Order: sequence, then C-alpha cells, then structure tokens
Amino acid sequence: MTLIKELTDLNGVSGNENEVREYIKSKISGLCDSIEIDTIGNIIAYKKGSSGKLKVMLSAHMDEVGFMVSGYMEKGFLKFKPVGGIDSRILPGKRVVVGKKRLEGVIGAKPLHQQSSEERDRIAKIKDLYIDIGADTKEEAEKLAPLGEFIAFDSDYVELGKDCIKAKALDDRVGCAVLMEVLKYNFEFDLYACFTVQEEVGLRGAQVAAFKIMPDVALVLEGTTCADVPEEKPFDFSTELGNGAALTLVDRTCYSDRKLVQFLYDTAVKNGIKVQYKQTTTGGNDAGQIQRTGSGVKTASISVPCRYIHSPVSVMSRSDFECVERLTLAALNEINKDKDFIKNIAAV
Repeated sequence: MTLIKELTDLNGVSGNENEVREYIKSKISGLCDSIEIDTIGNIIAYKKGSSGKLKVMLSAHMDEVGFMVSGYMEKGFLKFKPVGGIDSRILPGKRVVVGKKRLEGVIGAKPLHQQSSEERDRIAKIKDLYIDIGADTKEEAEKLAPLGEFIAFDSDYVELGKDCIKAKALDDRVGCAVLMEVLKYNFEFDLYACFTVQEEVGLRGAQVAAFKIMPDVALVLEGTTCADVPEEKPFDFSTELGNGAALTLVDRTCYSDRKLVQFLYDTAVKNGIKVQYKQTTTGGNDAGQIQRTGSGVKTASISVPCRYIHSPVSVMSRSDFECVERLTLAALNEINKDKDFIKNIAAV
C-alpha cells in the first residue's frame, strides 16, 4: 500500500492539484504513448491500441475536499470557507496545513464553558469556526496565509487492524492508484486514462476531458460512501467494508448504463471477485458529466467503499481496494476479447 500512502500524503484541494499532478505524471511517464495536461489541469494519458476501433476512457479525480482562507480576525485567527462538501460537525480541534509552506494550524471554536445553553445544543457552523496558526495579529496572519490560500487536512496514513487503512483523501486517491496500475497493461482498444481536477466542486475536469476524448465507453474509479456503522440499519447501508468493489446503479448525477453495470457484475462473478451494489442514490462523481458528453457515453462506476468520507480520517479495506483493481483489469481484458463489445451494449 505504499502507493496509497504516498498519494494521500499529498495535498490537492480542488483547484490546487499541482502536487498530486506532478507526482502522478512522474510515476506514469514511460507507460503511455502521450501524456497531456489540458488547460483546466487534467492529466490525459493515452495508450494507442493495436486496433483503434474503440475508445475507452477511465477517470479518477486527483482533488480532495478542503478549505480556503477567506478573512482574518484581529487576534490573528483565520476565517475560512469550505472547498467541497464537508460536515462542519467534525471540524473543531482538527489539524490543518495552510498553503505551499504547509503552515500548521488547528480549527478552533468557542470553548464549551463559555457557550450558552442554546449554543451547546446547536451544531457549530463553519462561520462560527476559525483557524489558529499561532499568529498574534491580523497583519501577521495576512502575511503568513494570504487571502485565497488553500487549506488541507493534516492527517497521517495509518494501518488499522489486519485489513484497514486510515488516511485523508482516499476519495479519490484510491481511484488514482488503480488507474496508475492499469497503465502498466496493453490493450487492443485506445485507452485514455484521465486523472481529473475539480470533481469535488462540480465534476468540472471530467466534463472538459470527456468533451475532448468523446469516448465510446467510460469507467469511473472512485472512493464512495460506506455507512455500515452502528447507527444505521443494514438496509440503509450505502456499501459495506470488506464486501468488495461497489457498483453504482443511480446517484444524484448519473444513471449508470444498466448493460455496462451488468457486464461488470458478471465479470466479477466469473473471476471470483467480491462485488456489491451501492444501495443509496445520493452523491455523485465524474460519471455525471461524462455520461452526458456529446451524444451520450455508456458510463459506469467501480468504487472502493470508504467510511467517514470527506474527513481527515477516512477508512478503507485493503481487500476492497484489491477487488476494485482486479475488477477493473478483468473488465478491460473482457472488452479486449470482445470484438463486438460496443455493439453488444449499444442497444437501449
């Protein structure tokens, strides 16, 4: 899991993916026929197939949720805004790093013993919080952390128990790791491996990449919600840790192509790979934009279940990650063998 550790140690808040982009580019250099960085910042790695009759797009986003400096308080505390969807309940007391210099800070809130009874019963909102970087004055804070500076969670990669990993940004560095592995293999079809930007703020990078490629079929590799926690009943679980790769039928942004999803499920069963369906219909990923590109793209998602997603302490199962990696490669190999693949799934 060295690759997962190295990827999650990097900071890449949406709109500031440079660090992640440079790392991935250095690792995949030599595995592709070409590597293009487009105007929005996506990496599009192209591997020409021997037949060239089919264009397959794989997508995984490089960005993570985080924050941006939005103002200052007289005592040198930073005010901030979220970049992406973050639950404010988890924030007080969390460690963060600010900017390229990785300036350390802590998210603070009004002390409990100074709160009114009404305040104690209310969930702290981001507007009520601040970041303490140890500055004494507003002027010092402005110099250390300019307006608009990006802020990322500060969280170490840790292996938990026999099969689990805790880290920030598993959404979607897990998908990036799978995509990097896939690039080691050759196929008859043309493969476009896209490491996209700004997924957490509107699936923007994927829209640009898909419009450029105009693929015949697309698979999105993602880290998705896992809600197998004590507060939830089994029928409300989104996915379950340890139950394998997760396939999405429908979510807020995309209605996955049913034939393509069935193909993925059948491929998993055929190859003895654990697979499950995502049971909730909330959220979304790059598939939402890719599906609606041009005259439409056959699209589906393969995901790694992650507990406590969009937090500094996401948890995933190694075995689930391996299932996603195996299923992705198995599916590509099946597509490779089927000369009429796109014709077989084309009919509605």
